[in-house]
Amino acid sequence: MSAQAPTRRGAAAPARRRPSKAARARRRKVLRRRLFLLAGAVAVTTLVLLTIVRPFADKAVHEIALPLRHEDIIRQQAAEKTLDPSLIAGVIYVESHFRDQTSHAGAKGLMQILPATADYIARKSGGTRFTQGDLASPQINIAYGSWYLRYLLDHYHGNDLLAIAAYNAGEGKVDEWYRDAVMRGEDFQAATHIPFPETRDYVARVLDARSRYREAYGRELGL
Repeated sequence: MSAQAPTRRGAAAPARRRPSKAARARRRKVLRRRLFLLAGAVAVTTLVLLTIVRPFADKAVHEIALPLRHEDIIRQQAAEKTLDPSLIAGVIYVESHFRDQTSHAGAKGLMQILPATADYIARKSGGTRFTQGDLASPQINIAYGSWYLRYLLDHYHGNDLLAIAAYNAGEGKVDEWYRDAVMRGEDFQAATHIPFPETRDYVARVLDARSRYREAYGRELGL
């Protein structure tokens, strides 16, 4: 067993010298400055990220709530048929939310055109090679729906309310409702003279969507 150096039991540890009051104040000042610089760096980084990311996030949320697709076709058809492009977009939004689909009644595509209506439009517009499968094409579907909107607006002398109602309920029904209003000496009003709740709601939704598209997508729609 090797000899161990004797220990001094009870010997006090060397006293640690406390920093002076001025030194402590300097340390606190340096710490505050570092925290201030760190907070500033975090704020600048957050601002940069918000500037870069937020427009994309806002646009993504906006497009989910109010989608817009095929704006080039909408602009083309609006110019060709002298239509308000925001009206075309509003009808597509209410009919299909810009999704290619077929309803239970057989209405097809973005503008939800019934087969019989599509055949009528094809005859009137010279679509001699048209087949029902063509309604899956956004170009043809929007062209046919826009043609029908133009036809209805001409039929009702530019009255948007009557044209939109007829797009939903049919020309025959709206003609009947309009005649009844005229016979009573009344101006046609959706709330008063459209007996179908579905069609009243449809007209209100299309008119609202038209306003929203006009405000949100004026540049994309060429307004």
